[in-house]
Amino acid sequence: MADIHQVSGSQLRRNKANLLLQFAALALAGFQHEHGSTSSNNRTQQEFSLKELIGNGMLWAVPKHRRSVEKRLNRKFGYPEYVWKPLKVKQNIRSCQTCGHDHEMGVLCPFCYNKVLKETEDMQAKIQEKLGLDPIDKEVIVLYEGEKAEQTAENLEGKRIVEMKKPRPMWFTKNLLQKSTQQLSESKEVKPSDLA
Repeated sequence: MADIHQVSGSQLRRNKANLLLQFAALALAGFQHEHGSTSSNNRTQQEFSLKELIGNGMLWAVPKHRRSVEKRLNRKFGYPEYVWKPLKVKQNIRSCQTCGHDHEMGVLCPFCYNKVLKETEDMQAKIQEKLGLDPIDKEVIVLYEGEKAEQTAENLEGKRIVEMKKPRPMWFTKNLLQKSTQQLSESKEVKPSDLA
């Protein structure tokens, strides 16, 4: 009986050595492989037990249960209510009436906005250059090329004048309180609204 136990123990040691040689990663897990033949000295020093091998078992990183089709599809495509991963067609794209570039509905056209932003930055730089660090105690008027002659002396009295050395852009109206797209009509005709 003792011989069978020792034979099975030596077979288990050989299997353990083969396992360690096949999978080098297991050697990093804390097992120690002794090279050389097994002698009677090693057997007497340490008896091998099956409980020792099973007691320190390993857990491999594998799933225990398969994911359902629904869960796999939700991971792949997302949830329509929360996050939907596939691309969707945007239905709210419109063309700008002024420049013709495309933009989303409810958002200013980025091209026109950049034009206005650049003009505003030029005006601010000119005002900063003209006024410097002086306190702003008077109203500041920005006049473009050729507009100073149109202004009366009463309108310019007591105000600081900043002149831009370029003509006024077409989209930048003189009267900012009036809509630039609306033109006054001279006709008194009223057209019916409900025509088929």
